[in-house]
Amino acid sequence: MASHPTVAITVGEPAGIGPELVARLAWRHERQHFPARLVVIGDHALLDARARRIGVDVRYAPYDPLAFAPPGGAIEVWDRPLAAPAVAGRPDPTNARSVLSALELACDACATGACAALVTGPVQKATMQDAGLPFTGHTEFLAGRTHTPRVVMMLTGAAGTGTAALRVALVTTHVALRDVPAAVTHDAIVGTLAIVHHELIARFAIPTPRIAVCGLNPHAGEGGHLGSEDREVVGPAIAAARAQGMSADGPLPADTVFVPAIAARYDVIVAMYHDQGLPVIKAATFGRGINVTLGLPFVRTSVDHGTALDLAADPVRAATADAGSLVAATDLAIELATRASA
Repeated sequence: MASHPTVAITVGEPAGIGPELVARLAWRHERQHFPARLVVIGDHALLDARARRIGVDVRYAPYDPLAFAPPGGAIEVWDRPLAAPAVAGRPDPTNARSVLSALELACDACATGACAALVTGPVQKATMQDAGLPFTGHTEFLAGRTHTPRVVMMLTGAAGTGTAALRVALVTTHVALRDVPAAVTHDAIVGTLAIVHHELIARFAIPTPRIAVCGLNPHAGEGGHLGSEDREVVGPAIAAARAQGMSADGPLPADTVFVPAIAARYDVIVAMYHDQGLPVIKAATFGRGINVTLGLPFVRTSVDHGTALDLAADPVRAATADAGSLVAATDLAIELATRASA
């Protein structure tokens, strides 16, 4: 089983493009066979209907946790019926609890060892919040569910695309821009660097990770003329990380560290906030990008895009949806889980 880990996959928002992407993943699995047992957690009837809707002929097998993976390369479905019928393109808060329940089940299956890794489809955060659920994102949810004090969001490119070496990790994630400076503390930076350093060694087999650290302010503060945080907080935190044996450079101006010739010197670039780092890597990798949560007790990857409600609403356009990011996230989840079990 070490070479064929069980990977849980959540569909995400049932009104979004997730069910169609799962159909395309299943179609590929039946023909090329990922080296893993793939278990989708979601509404079986919905998955069947949306596969037929876009003309993808796939066979989903019922999940039996006590049996071996079914023959023939079928993806298994751990059936979790929705509370209300899902209409493509129209999120319904009535189903928000069902979406969260599937994620809870997947998280717990990974935390207990029943599954070796988790791949998550995109959710509609606003719909979850409209339903009264305190959900700000997968990263925060999984950290809370597993009682992990700090996790790190990192995006990377798919293997073989020429962008796999570009990795961007974040000190803060889903935080309003006005709240970022207060959240960028000495402990937050050192904690993030420690997790990134450890996970690149343990999960990505990089023996001595080279880490570039962005400054918070333009030009990394311009010697204090554009803000004091880089001189008073970011710089000392990087020095503390170096004292702990990490190879970390900075604070570096974010508008130059992503220049290819400079970025190539590093294994990862740590940005201070969401829109400082993610626009750059998404521009370089979108459609083949992967979101990885570092610091959890299990492997978690995700797609690099949202629910694409407008795409899902149109059957013709939905049929053209590119599952490249989901395939890449699944490939990486299998790779990391297999390496962890070796």
